[in-house]
Amino acid sequence: MADPKGFLKVTERELPKRRPVPIRLMDWKEVYEEGDPTQLRRQAGRCMDCGVPFCHQGCPLGNLIPEWNDLAWRGDGRQAIERLHATNNFPEFTGRLCPAPCESACVLGINQPAVTIKQVEVSIIDQAFANGWVDSHPPESLTGKTVAVVGSGPAGLAAAQQLTRAGHTVAVYERDDRIGGLLRYGIPDFKMEKRHIDARLKQMADEGTRFRAGVNIGVDISWDALRSRYDAVVIATGAMVPRDLPIPGRDLNGVHFAMDYLVQQNKAGAGDDVPGQIVAEDKHVVVLGGGDTGADCIGTAHRQGAASVTNLAIGTQPPTARTDAQPWPMTPTLFEVSSAHEEGGERQYLVSTVEFLGNESGEVRAIRVAETEFVDGRRVPKSGTEREIPADLVLLALGFTGPESHDLTAQLGVPFDGRGNVERSSEYATSEPGVFVAGDAGRGQSLIVWAIAEGRAAAAAVDKYLEGESDLPAPVRPTDRAIAL
Repeated sequence: MADPKGFLKVTERELPKRRPVPIRLMDWKEVYEEGDPTQLRRQAGRCMDCGVPFCHQGCPLGNLIPEWNDLAWRGDGRQAIERLHATNNFPEFTGRLCPAPCESACVLGINQPAVTIKQVEVSIIDQAFANGWVDSHPPESLTGKTVAVVGSGPAGLAAAQQLTRAGHTVAVYERDDRIGGLLRYGIPDFKMEKRHIDARLKQMADEGTRFRAGVNIGVDISWDALRSRYDAVVIATGAMVPRDLPIPGRDLNGVHFAMDYLVQQNKAGAGDDVPGQIVAEDKHVVVLGGGDTGADCIGTAHRQGAASVTNLAIGTQPPTARTDAQPWPMTPTLFEVSSAHEEGGERQYLVSTVEFLGNESGEVRAIRVAETEFVDGRRVPKSGTEREIPADLVLLALGFTGPESHDLTAQLGVPFDGRGNVERSSEYATSEPGVFVAGDAGRGQSLIVWAIAEGRAAAAAVDKYLEGESDLPAPVRPTDRAIAL
């Protein structure tokens, strides 16, 4: 194990410092300063190597957390990345973007701040890339079987890498002009610079995975034509249909879905010309939705020079510490201050949006809101509490309702379940023979760690379908809604 007395000697969590707000708002680079190896070793040494490591159960991937904590504490980065890669294809993504349910399940969290598992993880992979320890693992022989993976987000990439290493010939199709899905175009650079995606894609290409960007399956190639070309197809298109807010004034200019806004900025950041780009410069920006996508919009608006940023949430403000209703090792709902929130703006809770108000030119000028009250278990606007908030740009970050369904149903006959997701069996299989689904397309909007876990598990199911059996790991089942704790 790591330092046997580490959790007794070091009782506080330590994380790398974020760059000063005025400095980081001048660029799009990641917000954290370079980590201190001594600090990292101290934090890794706090891991107790528990007899029953609940962090394993908190992580859908089943990451071997005590093992690579110990190796990081000992300074053996080469072995640490081997243990980390044993369960996680892309720790450089999860170490930056995952909300770390493993830390909520950390046994040390019973009476101390949890081990900084996520920070140890990302430090291990960053050190590995810097030292050339991320090796390619092409298959020793090919099976002669072909697989098309549609969608290049974390689920699709995980499935593709696993199936390529199993010896199948895999092509990843992406309708955008670059590979990466929401990793590429949904996540701002200040949370994850795109060089991390490019480095991993190079490894995958060296292993034999083929990438087909700019191909819209269902339009450029029909789904049934794709199925006829390949021995198996994996649907990993995500849950990209945004949740709308159909209230008066919704059609005003200046009211946009959050993802449209974020995608355009990521394209501009990549050097593309983006005609008619939605920008926040000198505007009063209102972001509806208190989740990660809303925070991404806040940070983006600050960097674009917004005059003001207001974040509205219809629910109550979460507590700052665990409540009795969410005891360890449950994942608690807590009030969080992300780097974007730290940079400015105002957060308001229990606010219902009633109407978007426009000017004579058809542009949004304000939103009418009201306090939220609960009636028959529903959140509704409270009469007599209406007020206006100035708004030149409104961003809807209200989540997603599911995957796009029309082409899949019309061309392939794949049914959808009652929650709007692609219907699948306990083996990730759809009703169409040889067609499988992984990630948000079958699960609904979820965490990046679940997407990777499902991609790995779906790959095992595809390999079994093609070969009759599979040695690939299958960390989760489609029926799992959460790790039972």
